[in-house]
Amino acid sequence: MKAAIARAWRNPHVQMHFCVLLWGFTAILGKLISLSAIPLVFWRVSIVSLCLFLWPPLWRQLARVTRRDLGLSLVVGVLVTLHWLTFYGAIKLANASVGVVCIALAPVFLSLAEPLLARQAIVRREVLLAAVSIVGVVLVVGGIPATMLAGFAVGTLSAFLDALFVVVNKRLAVRVPALALTALELGAGVLLLGLLLPAWPLFGAAFAWPGEADLIRLLILALACTLLPFALSLVALRRLSAFTAQLAVNMEPVYAIAIAAVFLGESRELGWPFYLGVAVILGAILLHARLQRSAPSPAYSTGP
Repeated sequence: MKAAIARAWRNPHVQMHFCVLLWGFTAILGKLISLSAIPLVFWRVSIVSLCLFLWPPLWRQLARVTRRDLGLSLVVGVLVTLHWLTFYGAIKLANASVGVVCIALAPVFLSLAEPLLARQAIVRREVLLAAVSIVGVVLVVGGIPATMLAGFAVGTLSAFLDALFVVVNKRLAVRVPALALTALELGAGVLLLGLLLPAWPLFGAAFAWPGEADLIRLLILALACTLLPFALSLVALRRLSAFTAQLAVNMEPVYAIAIAAVFLGESRELGWPFYLGVAVILGAILLHARLQRSAPSPAYSTGP
């Protein structure tokens, strides 16, 4: 039995789906942690950054980063921070299911933003993906209470920021080692939120040390749902095609919504149009991925 489990664990497909499952828990933890979005993100990036900068191999990688790439990494880190702030903001305003289904829209924004930023013609199937996804969005909106519409809007902004991050990060990822890039981007988040600490009250947040329960959840979020899947996904990507890896990542909303239904009982808050809309959006994304099998490997990610 142990030998069978060990063989399964060495399978890159199992490793990748386990990473996606862990990323799926980030939304649930975001809902369970009592802190508002700003301090939640601050403590998440602080814990992860501290762990990374205490690891000696990181400093050897940082020594090879050029000054130009260092500056670009910090700028991209601001994008990551804004993405996480809006992602957890959407969860606080709505619920975990709504937050993750919004992130499923990121490939739609990516399919349109990347050609525009790269000054390339938009492919017809990209327009088709966007059109079908809009139908899914209409269904999703029809399946959530009116009180959650603000959360959906903030979550959509988070998906847009995520797409921008991927476009810019893809270029950096070919020059900067994954560990160094992640540390610099998350470190930028700590610096940004730390410098803006006096302005937190303007956004309805206040600096607070997390209580015992929140601290445990933050440690799980930072270590088990951020650092572990990041490291394991890099191992799995060595033996997986970009297409296979992207298909696994696209399953994250399914895992997260299922987890939210079990642990948070969110299925009672959402109508059947919501789940039909989720199916339409994911179906369009999976079909698009299959039609684009020759796509390059995705940029390094720390998950939502």
